[in-house]
Amino acid sequence: MRAMVTGGAGFIGSNLVDRLLAEGHEIDVVDDLSTGTLANLAAARSNPAHEMSFFNLDIRSDEIVELIARRKPGVIFHLAAQADVRVSVARSVFDADVNILGSLRVLEGARFVDGARVVFAASGGTLYGEPEPGKLPITESSPHRPLSPYAVSKKAVIDYLHAYRELHDIEFSALALANVYGPRQDVHGEAGVIAIFASHLLTGGTCTVYGDGTQTRDFIYVDDVVDAFVRSAERGGGLVMNIGTGVETSVNDLYTTMEHLAGVDCPPLHKPGRPGELHRNSLDPSRAALHLGWKPWTRLDDGIRALLDYLAAAGNGTSSPATAGS
Repeated sequence: MRAMVTGGAGFIGSNLVDRLLAEGHEIDVVDDLSTGTLANLAAARSNPAHEMSFFNLDIRSDEIVELIARRKPGVIFHLAAQADVRVSVARSVFDADVNILGSLRVLEGARFVDGARVVFAASGGTLYGEPEPGKLPITESSPHRPLSPYAVSKKAVIDYLHAYRELHDIEFSALALANVYGPRQDVHGEAGVIAIFASHLLTGGTCTVYGDGTQTRDFIYVDDVVDAFVRSAERGGGLVMNIGTGVETSVNDLYTTMEHLAGVDCPPLHKPGRPGELHRNSLDPSRAALHLGWKPWTRLDDGIRALLDYLAAAGNGTSSPATAGS
């Protein structure tokens, strides 16, 4: 299979590239390196047996249309995005430019490929808005009620995917991801509370929790997410599917667990909550189990241990205070 991964030098994208190459696929990686890094692709690029090409390209450029038309990937894993809710609130036009117009260019390129399929990284953490407590974990039948420009942009792309499927026979799967964590996540990052906490707990920094810490999230390990993407290359056509655990974990409970696993005792600093962030979230993964044969297998404790080990081995940390709340 020839596949393209947009955002392939990023956190999830580079892990996906590794998996696809290990399975013997030919991969084109597209990334403008604004948040991704070539270091994430070091192992992939150093193996002479791997058939991988890298293209330093912004998805907002017309060149992405030409590239897709020329390379003709059978599957486009579309992960490139502006992924920071706070940035979307402060710079809504920029968010729409990257996430909506950039995605439209990817879809325009797919029109030149017979039998093209797009697997889209949607946002299950923001797509459904603030759910009623009795409706958790959220199913895909729940109404889409985005509360941030970032969430609006992700919803808009799902609508375009449906339209392009009807108009141009481009098959798609949209994976509504919970809060993904794991190796290669940016410890200074846009939405990676576990990575931020882990880095600072290992280096003696002070962690900041925005809000009272009772807000909950559905945390899912990156390897489990990559498995869902790979399965979606051939299954789940025309569907939005939640990729999560169905389990709520509060930020306070998360921090207590991470303190214990890191072997430190360092109470966090609390600051007021931030605009655009939800109070509670968890995703029902039953549809993905039915249509992809997928389910999460990594326990939160095990995933946190793996991330702590990775960061310790990489010497990855920061001396400035961690700031995270979602």
